[in-house]
Amino acid sequence: MSVADFLEGERESDIKHEYVEGQVFAMAGASLWHNLISGNLYGLLWNQLRDKPCFPVMGDMLLKTTQDRYRYPDLQIICDDDTSEDEYVRENPILIVEVLSRSTRRADKTEKRAEYLAIESVQEYVLIEQDVAEVEIQHRRSNWQSEYYYLGQDVTLESVGITVSVSDIYQRVDNEDVVSYLRDLQ
Repeated sequence: MSVADFLEGERESDIKHEYVEGQVFAMAGASLWHNLISGNLYGLLWNQLRDKPCFPVMGDMLLKTTQDRYRYPDLQIICDDDTSEDEYVRENPILIVEVLSRSTRRADKTEKRAEYLAIESVQEYVLIEQDVAEVEIQHRRSNWQSEYYYLGQDVTLESVGITVSVSDIYQRVDNEDVVSYLRDLQ
């Protein structure tokens, strides 16, 4: 399938698909925890970026990673000076977030990571576990070395100058780490 055929079909499809070198892959639905984490982070970022030149977009925004690869990251931050010409596809995010599950972890940490980090505009890649409370951030400035954050800590997203707490990212998520952390606070 050609890129043009994929993009045309994707605008009419009820199901999201990723495109990798001529092959089309349907995207599976996401769990409640995945949706809460994505939504929480989107809300935190939106509130702090409302009047700024950069803003978050959710997982329905297609990202062109190479000439023949298109992905749906869970969240991207794009800026007003983004040169993407298609209103359904972005090409120049400064930050990309993926929420990890057992079924997506390998792809998000390997092939998608390689694609995302090759995009010149990307300054940070954030991986958020849904089954345990762990946030991993990789920064271009540190040659993509991982930094890890846990409940009780704050995460600074340098590309947009925002600090959020790990606890706020996991608000209402009911995994074992969060439940144990909240119990210990009492």
